[in-house]
Amino acid sequence: MPANNDSPAAAKPTVVVVIPFYNGADFIERAVKSVFNQTVPADEVFVVNDGSRPEEREALGALAERYPFRIIDKENGGQGSARNAGVAASRSDYICFLDQDDFYLPNHIELLANAIPGDDARFGFVYADLYEADVDGNVVRTELIKQHSKDHPKTSIFDILRYDMFVLPSATLVSRTAFDAVQGFDPQFMGFEDDDLFMRIFRKGYSNHFLDRAVTVWCIHTESTSFGIRMIRSRYRFFLKLAATFPDEPKRNRYYLRDYLMPRFGKLFVDHAIQATKLDNEYRKEMFAHLDDYARMVLTNPYVGVKAKTKLRLTRFLLSHSTPGMVRAIGAATKLPLIRGFRRLYRTEA
Repeated sequence: MPANNDSPAAAKPTVVVVIPFYNGADFIERAVKSVFNQTVPADEVFVVNDGSRPEEREALGALAERYPFRIIDKENGGQGSARNAGVAASRSDYICFLDQDDFYLPNHIELLANAIPGDDARFGFVYADLYEADVDGNVVRTELIKQHSKDHPKTSIFDILRYDMFVLPSATLVSRTAFDAVQGFDPQFMGFEDDDLFMRIFRKGYSNHFLDRAVTVWCIHTESTSFGIRMIRSRYRFFLKLAATFPDEPKRNRYYLRDYLMPRFGKLFVDHAIQATKLDNEYRKEMFAHLDDYARMVLTNPYVGVKAKTKLRLTRFLLSHSTPGMVRAIGAATKLPLIRGFRRLYRTEA
């Protein structure tokens, strides 16, 4: 690992691994085993039990008898708050995170630690690529990050706002100094807490570096936190935070809502309302409230064009006057070749 300075007597920097745990007994041993099979071992390993069921906590305790990690118990508050608790209990110079259903490749810590620049006084974090795998760890592809985001490392707040960052905690090593400077993860988020954290570290003037190697296997399945209502709610809260943090600056020709937030979030708010209407589920009212909040912000913004506002008004009107059966019928009709061609033409003309 790189030393903190050029002195031969400088102490070796230390690394902690923090794993949030929530009812993850089916996966946690695979994650923990990958941490203790590293070519360069972690100095501290914490598994934070985020309010799991008693039987899940019992399984975690049994695992701790076979692997030397420390358990921290807390009430359920989401991955961000669990990671904060693990970091607060640790003392290491650098922080690695691991989600309970993912696992490290054997040289995860070694590669990330060796990628820390020796002369970077404002080092924030270094992040790497991941393998994508199914729930059983079977690899689907080996370059997940580069296929989703082309700009590495991050150099522009405008790109950070416009697109998902794809800096994933399970493939990142973070400076404790930078983490503490932004007070860690924002616990209001149970999804997008990673984008929020790394954006705030970027805005504080800390550096970020990209390692073009995979260091982690990201196991994607429908029970992970990337899916479901908590992610949708967190995306909505993240949008509100970004909109409040970045008001338009017409004197500098910067229109954050129109140019960055609308392209990133607008279609998703519409899609969530459509899906909730189609299913006629318990989230329909909530999804329409999200869409209404978004619509109010767009319709009252003087820098959004008339065409975009008219399209949003029409979309909101049609959705509010559509039954679940009508939405399902429209969805089936848009799969027809002729109508698909019309939609492509409409998007081109729009």
